[in-house]
Amino acid sequence: MAYARGLLKPPIKRESVLPALAAAAFAALCALAFVVAMVLAPPVIKEPLPKDTLANDASPVDPEKPL
Repeated sequence: MAYARGLLKPPIKRESVLPALAAAAFAALCALAFVVAMVLAPPVIKEPLPKDTLANDASPVDPEKPL
């Protein structure tokens, strides 16, 4: 008789794991996008580059001279 009563009871509703899984996947995707952006971004320069660099003093390359 207890078995029959157990069958007549409404089933216990479980919480869905899908929202938590979707939130974790979104957080992981955002973290990966941030990492890619940090790797590909150019470095921040806070002061202007000096004007007297070696590139300004260099002469054009003479193709006849060996390196």
